[in-house]
Amino acid sequence: MDYGDKLFWLSVLIQRRYAQICAEYDLTSSQATLLCAIKDEPRRMSYLATALGMTKNALSQLVDRTERRDLVSRVSSEQDRRVIMLGVTPTGKVLAEAVYAETTKRLPDIAENLDAEDQREFERVATAVVDRSGVSASTSS
Repeated sequence: MDYGDKLFWLSVLIQRRYAQICAEYDLTSSQATLLCAIKDEPRRMSYLATALGMTKNALSQLVDRTERRDLVSRVSSEQDRRVIMLGVTPTGKVLAEAVYAETTKRLPDIAENLDAEDQREFERVATAVVDRSGVSASTSS
């Protein structure tokens, strides 16, 4: 198995664990990711489409489905009324916080069979990859 194969299977492990967690909260992975992306502050729809790697149409459909569950709401930007912002509702905030906490608690379990030193190295490398990717909670909206 080459490096690309290993990364593929690592992705499968992560996605499978994440999907299990999301299902426990009656959310699709896409809905949970959307909620977690806006749990701390509203974001521009255009930013979300780019950050989540979705077309604007696909994002709108996801938002429609999530909005019907009263988990998100669209609002106009205070600076520019043409700009649509997406925020969580109070119900969505509670759910987003719960999914996020559970994910950050349980996702590291994918490395549980590694020894302590390898777990620390895995954390260091994962942190470096994410930090250099430009995708994180600190990325501007």
